Amino acid sequence: MSISFDKALGIHESALRFRSERAAVLANNLANVDTPNFKAKDIDFKQALNQKMTANNGFHLSTTQSAHIDGSAFATNEADTLYRTPQQPSIDGNTVEDQIEHAEYMKNALAFQSSFQFLNSKFTGLRSAIRGE
Repeated sequence: MSISFDKALGIHESALRFRSERAAVLANNLANVDTPNFKAKDIDFKQALNQKMTANNGFHLSTTQSAHIDGSAFATNEADTLYRTPQQPSIDGNTVEDQIEHAEYMKNALAFQSSFQFLNSKFTGLRSAIRGE
């Protein structure tokens, strides 16, 4: 009997990858806080999760062997990135708000940590099942 990691790990592996990609987008916003005309971006987790749960994400990949990847991971690309609407726009056209970006980055870091802990507990459970403990 083989173990399917996709079924065993659930959505946590994809959520961890998504949170990592969102951290890069938010860090880019923070790095460009003083850049004129820079537009703050973000990725909506609920929208990406809905795409993940509604099967094919607009495309179909067929596999010829059981070891092939089925292409069901979160597909975050430029089309999934949304522009953030500022609460108080600046004169130079920059829409990055330092406090909001820091808060979103910290919330994302906490969500990343919880996804990591869930994934770690799944691996701990799999390891104890394999060892027969």
